Amino acid sequence: MSRLKELYLKKVVPELKTKLGYKNVMQVPRLSKIVLNIGLGEAITNPKAMESAEKDLTAIAGQHPVVTRAKKAIAAFKLRPGLPIGIMVTLRGQRMYDFFDKLVSIVLPRIRDFQGISPDSFDGTGNYTLGLREQVVFPEIEYDKIEKLRGFEIVIVTTATSDEEGRELLRSLGMPFRKN
Repeated sequence: MSRLKELYLKKVVPELKTKLGYKNVMQVPRLSKIVLNIGLGEAITNPKAMESAEKDLTAIAGQHPVVTRAKKAIAAFKLRPGLPIGIMVTLRGQRMYDFFDKLVSIVLPRIRDFQGISPDSFDGTGNYTLGLREQVVFPEIEYDKIEKLRGFEIVIVTTATSDEEGRELLRSLGMPFRKN
């Protein structure tokens, strides 16, 4: 069992149960999945961009990404249905906890001028979206071997029913929110 899951079960669940006033342990919010997404608009003109981004995302997630394709045509972007425009990975279970632990304890502190992450990026139902500007903050990525700095999104999906519950869950798991 990962260090983070053990922390969640032994410390976070009882703490949140009393703080949020739940009677049953199963009502306490938990992480359900983490989705990593890289949008590659340049893949239309440069097919090699997809390969390098796929290699980076595989190294970061420890799991092979799936290609996302355009659903409809947008003439201004030279986009047709079926063209590859991004890649994504969905992490669940052990890999999800390992990735979250790495994100909170290693990756976020490595960001230059890091003051904490915004506590306002919740979607209304307790899910959090975090955008990173470059992939080099991950220890798996070697700075010398990357072709281009690419940003990507990390979506943390929880079973929380409100933003406050989601914020409390992530804060108790060690997410460094900025103080407003």
